Amino acid sequence: MLEIKGLKKAFGSLEVLKGVDLKVNQGDVVAILGPSGSGKTTMLRCVNFLEHADGGSLIFDGKEYPFHNISKKDIAAIRQKTAFVFQNYNLFLNKTALHNVTEGLIIGRKMPKTRAEEKARAALEKVGMLDRADYYPHQLSGGQCQRVAIARALALKPDILCFDEPTSALDPELTGEVLKVIQSLADQETTMIIVTHEMAFARDVSSQVIFMDGGCILEQGTPEEVFENPKEERTKQFLSRFTNG
Repeated sequence: MLEIKGLKKAFGSLEVLKGVDLKVNQGDVVAILGPSGSGKTTMLRCVNFLEHADGGSLIFDGKEYPFHNISKKDIAAIRQKTAFVFQNYNLFLNKTALHNVTEGLIIGRKMPKTRAEEKARAALEKVGMLDRADYYPHQLSGGQCQRVAIARALALKPDILCFDEPTSALDPELTGEVLKVIQSLADQETTMIIVTHEMAFARDVSSQVIFMDGGCILEQGTPEEVFENPKEERTKQFLSRFTNG
């Protein structure tokens, strides 16, 4: 479905991604782990062309695109099939939950307002937020805002859903409600790439675990392989606090 080949990215003299390769099949839930500064979020943002990569290519639905020389038309076509959920929700503060979800459908997909509202309400119901459809972000908790952001992504019917540390901005007691929604999506075989620091969640929900450090993928495998029998010393060191807890 999606394959990354030789992805490179530098910020000035700092090489953040050093030739990353990754393959995601339909129905996969790929959890990306690693310390701060390992390149996890940068990789995810490059895949969605929110960052301009310096090298490598993206293969999507059988077609190969060069990261460093891709047309705006091709970027728009890929974004029609992907959706991104940010750490800090990125909701419009002056719009209700419903209108935050319909915005992309009406503006981006040119969908009639009535149809967009039907789609938005269905997406809000899926994440347990239909009863808050007329609430503004300031009237919602952080967890509720993130669920609206997930509904906004789901309404677009993406082939791949990307999450960038979806619980990092939440208080611990609100984290569970967001993880429960993502778990339900995984149960429905939604294809997802999730950058997360929630180790137990990554172990339980993912079909493939990636461990990154220093701009490289050091280890990848099933949750059982990576969590229970990591091959790399750096992976063992990173996971030791979790496994010993």
